[in-house]
Amino acid sequence: MDDDYPFSYAESRDRFRLSLGLLSSKWPSARLESHPLSTDPSLSMDWLWAEPPKKENLVIVSTGEHGIEGYVGAAMLKLFSEEFAPRLNPENTGLLLVHAINPWGMEHHRKVNENSVDLNRNFVFDGNFDPSINPDYQALGFLLTPRRPLRPFALENLSFWGRVLRALLTLGSRRVSTATLLGQYHTPDGFFYGGTKYEESTVVLMDLYRRALAEYEQVIHMDMHTGYGPRYQMSVIVPPLETPSSAEFSRKFGYPLVQKIDASEFYAISGDMSEYVYRLRQAHFSDKRLFACGFEFGTFGESLLARIRSLRAMVLENQLHWHGAVNEAAEQAVRREFEALYFPSEPRWRRKALADGRQAFEGILRAHRLI
Repeated sequence: MDDDYPFSYAESRDRFRLSLGLLSSKWPSARLESHPLSTDPSLSMDWLWAEPPKKENLVIVSTGEHGIEGYVGAAMLKLFSEEFAPRLNPENTGLLLVHAINPWGMEHHRKVNENSVDLNRNFVFDGNFDPSINPDYQALGFLLTPRRPLRPFALENLSFWGRVLRALLTLGSRRVSTATLLGQYHTPDGFFYGGTKYEESTVVLMDLYRRALAEYEQVIHMDMHTGYGPRYQMSVIVPPLETPSSAEFSRKFGYPLVQKIDASEFYAISGDMSEYVYRLRQAHFSDKRLFACGFEFGTFGESLLARIRSLRAMVLENQLHWHGAVNEAAEQAVRREFEALYFPSEPRWRRKALADGRQAFEGILRAHRLI
């Protein structure tokens, strides 16, 4: 196992559970809690509470909402636990560290959960999983949900590029981009599918977030993701409900790249978890202070070609899951590309991810006067 990046879900979970010993020296009442999946109790969502005598501040670090992205998330949990948790004041600042929101996806190296639901499209605040959202996704079915076994990668690549050109000519680049990323509630065998009801992990997290806002005066939440943005520069992603501009946040945190979740800066999302936490605060805990953001570690890059490559990896991996492949070579080519999109093996990338995570943790915690 890499010293920072775990090799498997099981190793990652074991390491996370051992971190209780490190943190209990500052928070004697620190404890681990766990929620085994009803469909496979060998897999669990685990979290660590470290509660202070005076509940003023709570720092939340969550990982693995998108399964395979939890490996980089685990490295950030380790970094936070070793370098930043010891600098917090245990008298008035607590921790909620969440390992593997989507343990099935992490175990099987997929983004979605055991029900093929994208959990970051499942946090629909009013519970209305509206199938009329994102009709352009259905119009792009020929591009996004090919319903046949994967052929050899070279053939699939040629076919994919032909379909991309057809899509761009039909809808234009902006509508294609929105259709592929927004989320949808009408095509269960498609990607970014948000489901028809709250998923098991979603319900667990909603309870944790409600408890956090009920008990603490200020909550700082940082959620770990990979795959989107510049290859060697992590983006701090802020929900649109925050009023300061991205530039103001960048200055405040001393961090070079901050973006808001909207079509002009990042991309619009339906059912986003961080936005759910903000709406929960607005509806029921308006007297509490909240800052919630995502750390998005880019992999392929942000050029048009890089974004199309990312889309290809998602389309072909989803096609593989539902329809299989004509041979082992075709399957492995798609799996390698998907792994590269969400958990790069390049040492330089991994070192830079740690450096960026360190810089962002430092800036956000300092800005909120927690270190």
